[in-house]
Amino acid sequence: MKKSNNCSKMKRNKLLCTTLVALFLTAFSASAEDVGLPNPIIPGFHPDPSVCRVGNDYYLVNSSFQYFPGVPLYHSTDLIHWEQIANILTRPSQLPLKGADSWLGIYAPTLRYHDGTFYLITTNVGGGGNFIVSADNPYGPWSEPRWLKQGGIDPSLYWEDGHCYMVSNPDDGIWLCQINPDSGEQLTKSVLLWTGMGGRYPEGPHLYKKDGYYYLLISEGGTELAHSLTIARSHNIEGPYEPNPDNPILTNCCQRGQTLQVQGTGHGDLVQAVDGSWWMTFLAYRNFGGAYHHLGRETFIAPVEWPEGDWPVVNGGAPADTAHVAPSQRLFTQPFTHPAWVHLQNPIPANYEFLDDGTLRLHAGRPLIENNQPTFIGCRQEAAVIVAEVDVTLTESVSRDEAGISVYQIYDGYQNFCVSRFGKGYSVKLDARLKSMQDTQMRMLRSHHARLRVTSDGSTYTYQFSEDEGKTWQTVGSHACTLVSTEVAGGFTGVVIGLYASGNPSSFADFKIILP
Repeated sequence: MKKSNNCSKMKRNKLLCTTLVALFLTAFSASAEDVGLPNPIIPGFHPDPSVCRVGNDYYLVNSSFQYFPGVPLYHSTDLIHWEQIANILTRPSQLPLKGADSWLGIYAPTLRYHDGTFYLITTNVGGGGNFIVSADNPYGPWSEPRWLKQGGIDPSLYWEDGHCYMVSNPDDGIWLCQINPDSGEQLTKSVLLWTGMGGRYPEGPHLYKKDGYYYLLISEGGTELAHSLTIARSHNIEGPYEPNPDNPILTNCCQRGQTLQVQGTGHGDLVQAVDGSWWMTFLAYRNFGGAYHHLGRETFIAPVEWPEGDWPVVNGGAPADTAHVAPSQRLFTQPFTHPAWVHLQNPIPANYEFLDDGTLRLHAGRPLIENNQPTFIGCRQEAAVIVAEVDVTLTESVSRDEAGISVYQIYDGYQNFCVSRFGKGYSVKLDARLKSMQDTQMRMLRSHHARLRVTSDGSTYTYQFSEDEGKTWQTVGSHACTLVSTEVAGGFTGVVIGLYASGNPSSFADFKIILP
């Protein structure tokens, strides 16, 4: 991620971030209003964070929905700076995604470590339901799924005295049962623990034990404006659970939060740091251009005060705000072997060739609108201000074949910018789709090759091409970012900017990434 073109500014930002971390690790009771964390800590489409600590290391996972490989895995040593080190679900046998769109696929994983083994429990909505996988090493390989009986979504795990407990939310409530994590077998009858404070969709449950109490943290209100985190506790794991009189413990759906850019705060997970302080990771989204968000739900963090025998207080009782220190991003800078690259649904391996000179050759697949294993490989958009640039050569093509860059939110809400076969010639085409509406703009090319560039200032995507290796540029058009926002296009993932090829199966395109 490109933070600045000014070296001194980069050093100041790094020093500021390091200072903030030190302040929070020594004075974790301060709220984000007092000091300001560099939130979001993992920007872009990274919802439903779950975090666990193993010694001095922290690991975090996110939902991945219809994208493959699934469940991005991040590592940190300070809870602030995170690096994606892997994806957990890397085989089609672990992650069948046939027909999945951004309403389906992997929802809200929970990552836990117990007795030398990492466990991940999650839901494949539309693809089998709840399951658990495990690994001795977080880098993998991870096991095949063990399927679970108790339904609902957002399952979580808790261990005590040799027993493994599972919680999830069938029937609009949070239910508990014991399972065998190594086989998936349910060992006890499911017991209803809590239905929340009356908000819709009680979900995202996590169990913790502290000072003789079992604490049950959940989300309510849906993952939109009314999103909130509530908590209850009991001396008995099966209840009854007493709700916190100060619920919700985190929400931006309040007078203090209503004017902030950050909204939709919820779906959190608690972790105790090495120094004994408590923290919460949670999702929220940033609005751009009014009440619209196109980057998706992102991962935030807040300090937690949790006195002995008392209720946890998140972020000093204040709503969450943003102090993000990386305002721009240049896409396509990582090698294609990096775990940041993802496909839509399970990819067809024969459609992807990685040549020795770094060229990516994509064989044409089905159009994105068909939502059927398209030839597509992309990266999450993580900043409002971006640039993506690539050389495209379309080969062995017939009329209407195309290859280029897609600014993708959902299968019927995207903006494609491509080199296209047009009759006996070639064109560069900008094709924006929003449900049944389509806008197409074209410019004729001299050959089957062009350099394509997509930029955004946070409110508008601009599409340009060059036929002289970037010496001169022509603008084809621009479209508002709001057209690929969740509020307009639908879905609740976030923009992924990808390379694609569609059309006749015999055609292919070569892509060469342009680095700064």
